[in-house]
Amino acid sequence: MADPIIKSKQVQKEVNGISTEVVCTEFSNYIFVVLTQYGKIGTLISVTPDSRTNDISTPTFSTKVLLGKDEPLTHVCAKNLAMFVSQEAGNRPVLLGLALKDSSLETVKQIKEMVKGCQVW
Repeated sequence: MADPIIKSKQVQKEVNGISTEVVCTEFSNYIFVVLTQYGKIGTLISVTPDSRTNDISTPTFSTKVLLGKDEPLTHVCAKNLAMFVSQEAGNRPVLLGLALKDSSLETVKQIKEMVKGCQVW
């Protein structure tokens, strides 16, 4: 059987007592990651690496809320969760769906580990 055109992985587990799902899908030009504790896509955020920087050792990323609440905490969570995905995927942009009941630092750390286990890139 041939490899699927679009690679996708999904994982679900309890994070601080809340059922949490992670779905990672690889497209040719970006990575789509959904992190949800509601069973919905939630706020849709585009995370793109900036090519304007001269220092390659410290890449910068731009976040833009495409759909949903545009709050400062959303941008912080998005950068924290999507930055390593983009770097591991060859600096491709990441489209992030974020719907978290608990966005504490400990929860974000555990979700980041879930994303690492869901790699499709």
